[in-house]
Amino acid sequence: MRKGYTRKPETDEPAAQSKNYITPSGLQRLKDEHRFLITRERPAVTEVAAWAASNGDRSENADYHCGKRRLRQIDARIRFLTKRIESAEVVDPETPRTGQSATRAFFGATVHYANAAGAERVVSIVGTDEVDLNRNHISWVSPLGRALLKSAAGDRVVLQAPGGTEYLTVLEVRYERISVEPFREPPGAESSAKGLPRAHQST
Repeated sequence: MRKGYTRKPETDEPAAQSKNYITPSGLQRLKDEHRFLITRERPAVTEVAAWAASNGDRSENADYHCGKRRLRQIDARIRFLTKRIESAEVVDPETPRTGQSATRAFFGATVHYANAAGAERVVSIVGTDEVDLNRNHISWVSPLGRALLKSAAGDRVVLQAPGGTEYLTVLEVRYERISVEPFREPPGAESSAKGLPRAHQST
């Protein structure tokens, strides 16, 4: 326990920040969304856009223009997800660790710390695609994430927050499964509409 040790956050990490670290469950969520968009949502929106295009003058066809706009959004999201999945560097928090890797906070660590007022909090350090403040999942490149990286129990770290400088005391560093919210079909998705596309619905 090094109660007197204060570690300042790393600041010159531009190369490291370009890495796309992610947990296994976080990568699975990206893959599930990617598969949903390609196999279900895009075909459904394409069919609706085709139906709208068959309804005459496209210049004043709101359904057609809405469908085309939605297709552009879907294609942009698919390209983004494809790049993130291809560049992913998976780090499993449950992988057995030895030495400092087991006692210091690196990507995938769950850290229990206290601020100067004694208020305690537990956060898990995850990838930029996995941030979920409701679950206390913070990005490893966020100010708090950078402040906690490489710290161990007993360390005092400096958090350069927008509201000012804070001093945090690390109470525990552990590695365990980090449960990421799974991908769920978004409300209002075209592919979730009941019945057949409008082109085949009875009038």
